[in-house]
Amino acid sequence: MTNYLRFRNGGGLALLYALLGTLCKTGCGQIRYSVPEELEKGSFVGNIAKDLGLEPQELAERGVRIVSRGRTQLFALNPRSGSLVTAGRIDREELCAQSARCLVSFNILVEEKLKIFEVEIEIKDINDNAPDFLTEELEIKIGELTVPGTRFPLKTAFDPDAGMNSLLNYQLSPNEYFSLAVKSVSDGAKYPELVLQRALDREEKKAHQLVLIASDGGDPVLSSNLCIQVIVLDANDNPPVFTQPEYRVSVQENLPVGTWLLTVNATDPDEGFNAQVSYVLDKMPGKIAQIFYLNSVTGDLSISQSLDYEDATFYEIKIEAQDGLGLLSRAKILVTVLDVNDNAPEITITSLTGSVPEEATAGREIALINVHDRDSGQNGQVTVFVLGNMPFNLEKSINRYYRLVTARCLDREQVSEYNITLRATDGGSPPLSTDTHITLHVADINDNPPAFTHASYSAYIPENNPRGASIFSVTAQDPDSIQNAHITYALTEDAFQGAPLSTYISINSDTGVLYALCSFDYEQVRNLELLVTASDSGNPPLSSNVSLSIFVLDQNDNAPEILYPTLPTDGSMGVELAPRSAEPGHVVTKVVAVDRDSGQNAWLSYRLLKASEPGLFAVGLHTGEVRTARALLDRDALKQSLVVAVQDHGQPPLSATVTLTVAVADSIPDVLAELGSLKPSADPDDSGLTLYLVVAVAAVSCVFLAFVVVLLALRLRCWHRSHVLQASGSVPVGVPASHFVGVDGVRAFLQTYSHEVSLTADSRKSHVIFPQPSYADTLVSQESCEKSEPLLISQDLLEMKGDPKQLQNRAVLS
Repeated sequence: MTNYLRFRNGGGLALLYALLGTLCKTGCGQIRYSVPEELEKGSFVGNIAKDLGLEPQELAERGVRIVSRGRTQLFALNPRSGSLVTAGRIDREELCAQSARCLVSFNILVEEKLKIFEVEIEIKDINDNAPDFLTEELEIKIGELTVPGTRFPLKTAFDPDAGMNSLLNYQLSPNEYFSLAVKSVSDGAKYPELVLQRALDREEKKAHQLVLIASDGGDPVLSSNLCIQVIVLDANDNPPVFTQPEYRVSVQENLPVGTWLLTVNATDPDEGFNAQVSYVLDKMPGKIAQIFYLNSVTGDLSISQSLDYEDATFYEIKIEAQDGLGLLSRAKILVTVLDVNDNAPEITITSLTGSVPEEATAGREIALINVHDRDSGQNGQVTVFVLGNMPFNLEKSINRYYRLVTARCLDREQVSEYNITLRATDGGSPPLSTDTHITLHVADINDNPPAFTHASYSAYIPENNPRGASIFSVTAQDPDSIQNAHITYALTEDAFQGAPLSTYISINSDTGVLYALCSFDYEQVRNLELLVTASDSGNPPLSSNVSLSIFVLDQNDNAPEILYPTLPTDGSMGVELAPRSAEPGHVVTKVVAVDRDSGQNAWLSYRLLKASEPGLFAVGLHTGEVRTARALLDRDALKQSLVVAVQDHGQPPLSATVTLTVAVADSIPDVLAELGSLKPSADPDDSGLTLYLVVAVAAVSCVFLAFVVVLLALRLRCWHRSHVLQASGSVPVGVPASHFVGVDGVRAFLQTYSHEVSLTADSRKSHVIFPQPSYADTLVSQESCEKSEPLLISQDLLEMKGDPKQLQNRAVLS
C-alpha cells in the first residue's frame, strides 16, 4: 500500500492508468483491465465508453449498466466521464487470498442493442501486509539438564501478500545460549528452529528473552517480531537452607492455645516441586510435640497446649525442612517460658474444730491452715487474713502454716454460728486471691434464764365461765438452745380466801396456757393475783417470775333486789299513806332496790307497770320515788294498788317487781272515819260485825292514847342520841346519817315518810301509822332509831270499804 501511494503521487500515474486500461478485445464482447489493490473509491479503472464505441453521454441514453451476479459490486460506471471506476476499497488478499493471479469478472449490458459485454479485471498485489506470527509471545520450557544441540520448533510467520511481497526469511536476536536454524520444505515454506548451543543453569539464569524477526521481499521490506521467553526448568539439585540455624523466643506461660510464637523459614534455590519446602518437628522425647505445633507449609510455630511455668521453664525444639524430592536441612528453636501470676494461692485446712463453747476464752484454737502458691518470686508471696469484723485472729506458725484462734469470748445468744471467710492474696500484678470458708458453731451453756415477754400480765375473764376453759397464756423466751431453752411453767403456791390457788387456776407446764378450774362469780371474786414461774431444763436450771393479775368481768347474772318496801313476815301487808290534800308531785313513798352486779349491769331504772287508778301516781325513772301525778279527789278510792318494776341495763336486762298499797287519807282517824262512814251492808249477817267494829274503835282509841305517850318518850330518846352523834362528828351536822345511802359508791339523799302510830285489831295485826314526815335511809337499818314502819292494816279491813256493815261488825268484835 505504501508503494502504491508513493506511485500514485508520482508523475507517472496517468501513464499507469493508460497501460492498465488498455482495452483488449478477445472474442465477442470481452474487455480486460488491470488495477492495483487498495485504490480509493472512485478511482479510474478504464474508459468503458470508448471501449464500447460510445460517447460518454450515450451510456445513459442506451441503458448501459453493470449486471450484478449476486456478489458485492466492486466497480461502478461514471456516466459523465464514461469511465469504469472503483466502487470501494479493494483488498486483493480478501478476494483471492494467496492465489498467483486475482481476477474479478462481471457483465455490462447495453439495453438498446441487448448486447452483453464480459469485463475481466485483474487485481494486482502491492506489499501492504507485513509477515504476522499470529501471536506476540512464545514461551519455551527447557530443563536445565538438557543436552546442548537440542532443537526446539518455533512459530512460523504468515504473509498474505504474494510473490516477492510475501515472507522471505527469519532472524534471531544474538545471544550466547541459542542459535536459529531455518528448515525449508518442498513447497518453499520455511520453518524456524531454536538450537541450544550451551548447557543451562536455572539457578544462574532461569529465563532467557529472545526475538525472532520475520521479513518479506517487498520494497520497502516489511517485518514482524516474535518475543520468545525460554523458561529454564528446575532440577532438584539444591537442598533447602534455613535462614538461621537457631531460633530463640521468650513467651509468657498464660498465652492462649493457638497463639503464634514465630515463623521459621528455609529457602531452596530450586523451583516448583523441587522448591516446595515443608517443615516438620524432629522426633523428640517427652510431650514437646504435643505442646507445640509447626505448620508444615508456612513454618509458623504455635502453642497446641497451655504452657505452665511451674512444669517447665525451657523447651528445645528440633525442626527439619524438606523439599519435594526429600532433600533436607535441620535447625532448632529455643523456647523460654516466662512466669506470670496465673496461679491463685491455695488454702488447705489441716485441722478444724467444728464447734467451740461460748465460755471459751480468747486464744482458743479453731483451725490450722496452710497456704501455698505455685508461682515464683513476687507472684508466689502470699498474705492471708480473715474477712469482715470477726472475733478471730490468724497467728503465724512454722513455714506457711497459720493458726485460727478466737480474739475474745463468744456469746452464742448473740451469734450462734460464724461463717468465717479466709482470703489468701499473692503479690502478683494484678494480685490473685482465694477464699475458703469455715463454719464454726458456738456450743451453748445455760447462762440465760427464761425471760417473759412482758414485765407483768393482766388477764380478763367473764364470770360464770365454764370450768376448764382456757383464760390466758404466758410466754417466756430463753436465748439458750436445746435443753437449756426448754421451758416449763408453774404457779407459785399461794392461798386465796382460805383455799389454795391451785383450786382456782392451773397452768400447762409446757405451753404456759392457764385454765380456770372453777366458775368465777364476780360478786364473790373480782380479781386474783398470781405469780408464774418459768424454768429452763439446764444444769443447774434457771428461772424467772412474772406477776399475773386476773380480773373477773361482771355479767348481768343478778336481778335487781328490792330493799324497800319489804314484805311483812306476819302475813299482813304494808300500806303507804297518801294525804288527800297532797299536791301533784307529792312523794308518797320510795322504792329502793340494789343490784349485786356492777357497771351498766347495776344501773337501775323504775317504771310503773300497773295501777288501780291510772294517771294518779307516777314513778321516777331513776329515783324510784312514787309521786302523785295529780291532785287527789274525794272520789278516789281509799285503797290504791301499784305494781312497780325495777330493771337493770344488762344484756339481756333483768328485772324485779313490787306491789305497793297506798291508803288515800289525811290521817289515821280519817282513815277510820272513812272506814266508818261506809254504808252498812245489806247483808243481815253483817249486823253482828258492827258491834265488833264499835268495840274495836273504842279499843283503838285507848291504845292510841297510850301509843302517843310511848312515842313521845321514844322521840326524846332519839333526839338525845342524835345530839351525841353530832358531837362525835360521825355524820354531817344537821343531817342524820340515815339520810345518806351508798349504792355502788354513790350516796343518794332520799326522803321517806314514817308513821309511828299503829292500830291492831283482832289477832290479824293491822297497824295504822300516823303520817309524820321524816328522812330515813333507803336501805333501812333494823337498829336505826329512825326506823319507819308502814301502816299495817289487815287486807280484809281494806276490802270492807264498800261494806260498812261488815266493818262495824268487825269493830264490835274487836
